[in-house]
Amino acid sequence: MDDVDLRHLRRCVELASEALEAGDEPFGSVLAAADGTALAEDRNRVALGDRTRHPEFELARWAVANMTPGERAAATVFTSGEHCPMCAAAHGWVGLGRIVYASSSEQLAAWLAELGVPAPPVRTLPIQEVVPGAVVEGPVPGLDDQVRDLHRRLHGTS
Repeated sequence: MDDVDLRHLRRCVELASEALEAGDEPFGSVLAAADGTALAEDRNRVALGDRTRHPEFELARWAVANMTPGERAAATVFTSGEHCPMCAAAHGWVGLGRIVYASSSEQLAAWLAELGVPAPPVRTLPIQEVVPGAVVEGPVPGLDDQVRDLHRRLHGTS
């Protein structure tokens, strides 16, 4: 993990904070080209009722519309939280490259249990259980604490 990776991950946490400020769940993602250039970014947009509006899913759609298969394979998806199974599958189906996340699904599940939040309707799984060949890095100490704080704020326990 280098300075460019950390810059993109910090932006993901900023996007997650923006999502929270907009009344949504705190998740944010950045899609970067092989040279580290940010190509697209998004934040969670599930508050209006469409639970598929995760930023990782939106970036997978964007990648198909705007990148060649080779460019997708060389790209990196940075995200504040490890992909859910839906987003991991989208990532695998469109052939995106490396995934770097600030906090893991395992951490999120523990935080939500600690906060007394009911489990989500879809089981959390590590990305590699959904996409066995995925190259994955995370969580990132320090940034994971920031993501945890966002979830505490979401659930009224900051």
